[in-house]
Amino acid sequence: MKIEEYPDREFLMLSLANTIAGELADFLRREGRASLCVPGGTTPGPIFDTLSGVDLDWSNVTVFLNDERWVSEDSPRSNTRLLRERLLVGRAAAARYIPIHADTETPEESLDALAEGLKPHLPISVLLLGMGSDMHTASLFPGADRLEEGLSDSAPLLLPMRAPGAEEPRITLTAKPLKGAISTHLLITGQEKREALVRAEKLPLTEAPIRALLPNATVHWAE
Repeated sequence: MKIEEYPDREFLMLSLANTIAGELADFLRREGRASLCVPGGTTPGPIFDTLSGVDLDWSNVTVFLNDERWVSEDSPRSNTRLLRERLLVGRAAAARYIPIHADTETPEESLDALAEGLKPHLPISVLLLGMGSDMHTASLFPGADRLEEGLSDSAPLLLPMRAPGAEEPRITLTAKPLKGAISTHLLITGQEKREALVRAEKLPLTEAPIRALLPNATVHWAE
C-alpha cells in the first residue's frame, strides 16, 4: 500500500482525476481499449466532473460500477444515476457503460446475465475505490450475509449482498476481480477514515474488508 497525502480535498480530486486520465490514455495507446471501474456515492463526484471533460478516446473506454443498490435508476440512491449525471456527460458520454442493475425484483434474478456483460472487460484497467468508516468497500460490508464468499479467491464475479444498516439489497463485484485490477486507487477523506484505514491493517478481513484490496492500492487522502 502506498499513501499519497494532499493539502486539501480540491487538490486531491483534481490530481487523482488527472492520474486516472493519464492511466486510461496509456491503456488506450497500448491496447486500444480500457476499462474504468468506479464507486458510487458523492465523494468521487468532483473526480467524475473533471474526467467527463478530458480529451480521451472515450468510445473505447468501458465504465462500470464497483457496486449498486438494487433500486431503480431514477432513485436518488442509484449509483448509476450519479454516473449518468456527473461522469457519462460531455466528452465521456461516448464511453460504453456496462450496468450491474436490471429491472428485476431481486439481484439474484439478473446475476448471471449481468456478470456475462462484465467478463469481456476484465481485468479492470483502472479501479477507483471508496471506503466507509466501517472499513467496507464496494458492497463488501462487515456483517453482510455473503461477505466470506465475496472475499474468497473462488468467488464469482458478482454477488448479491445484504447487510445490517443497508436500506436495500446490493449487488457487488467480489474481491477476486477487484484484486485483479491493473491499477488500483483508494479515495478517502477526513481523519475518521484515515484512522479506520490504520485499524484495518490489523483486523481480520471479515471485520475490515478493505484490507483485501490494500496490498496493490495507492491510497489518496486529504483532511
